[in-house]
Amino acid sequence: MDVVKDVLEKSAKEADKYKSVEVNKLIDIDVGALLAIDSNPLDSKALRSSPNDYLLKLTRDNVQLMYNQIWELPTERIEEAIVVKLPKPKYSLPRAKPVPKPRSLTKWEQFAKAKGIVKKKRTKLTWDDQLKKWIPLYGFKRAAAQKEKDWVLEVPQNANPMEDQFAKKVEAKSERVAKNELQRLHNIAKAKHVKIPRFGLTNPDVSSAKELQAAVTVAKSSTASLGKFQEKLPKEKEARGVGAITPGATRKRKLPPVSGSDEKTQNLNIVETVLNKRPKIDMEKAVARHMNDEQLQRSEEKKGERPKRLRKSHGSSTGGGGRKKPKNSNRPRKVLYSLELRVYFYLFI
Repeated sequence: MDVVKDVLEKSAKEADKYKSVEVNKLIDIDVGALLAIDSNPLDSKALRSSPNDYLLKLTRDNVQLMYNQIWELPTERIEEAIVVKLPKPKYSLPRAKPVPKPRSLTKWEQFAKAKGIVKKKRTKLTWDDQLKKWIPLYGFKRAAAQKEKDWVLEVPQNANPMEDQFAKKVEAKSERVAKNELQRLHNIAKAKHVKIPRFGLTNPDVSSAKELQAAVTVAKSSTASLGKFQEKLPKEKEARGVGAITPGATRKRKLPPVSGSDEKTQNLNIVETVLNKRPKIDMEKAVARHMNDEQLQRSEEKKGERPKRLRKSHGSSTGGGGRKKPKNSNRPRKVLYSLELRVYFYLFI
């Protein structure tokens, strides 16, 4: 009986760990946006006594209510996973950046979608009846097997008998590879909305109408008034997309990157440049400014001093010895010392 009692107590403790999924509360829930808005007043006593436990319990109840409404929607199973299709959201949440546009389909993807062609998983090895062995679909073993298989080639009836069929086959393969590479570059340009000529290369000596219009717009804005007073022909249109090369034109601001890592790196670089920015110190300008202040101060002191009276000497008028040494003989040393202090003060302002 003690064993049964212990098992029942253990199961009761395990059941107490899991809370009930039934929550009786009125909150505003938008299932489409996975948004729950709780406008009920908070319990101030519980929030002051144990804020972490109270907020955790409140969040758990609100999330449980949202999940209860999600599982009321129709479900379907896709590859061992139960999926719920969410309805359209009621609230339109603001975005910092526009939604990224989906990549445009390539020509082959458009053709496969129109014809209903689905990509199938192929095996890496195929059986060759002529060589009587398994050959990989790609790699150096594939090329060696093809060379072993085509050790001799038949010359067509209308072909030149002196023409090398092996070299012709290699050239045809290189042309196919170049064509596929060109098509791949076309797909990349199409996905990035880059306009390129459809066939061949453009003649550099012949300018298109768009290039001529851009040249006229730039030439008109190259005046002293930046083209403000230039006359226009009737029905004349200004070129678009030439703001980078047109003087005085306002450039359109580009949006920041969509990914969060790029935006974080950009913001950290801005903060680092602001914090590490130090003022540029001009030593000559600081010294000149200090010397000017010293001269102004000396001139003001001289103006404020009273003129001293000359005393008659009791001795002979032809006494030797020259001029007496002034009392303020060490003044230049003080001036230089104060000059150094002020220069250091200007440096650290």
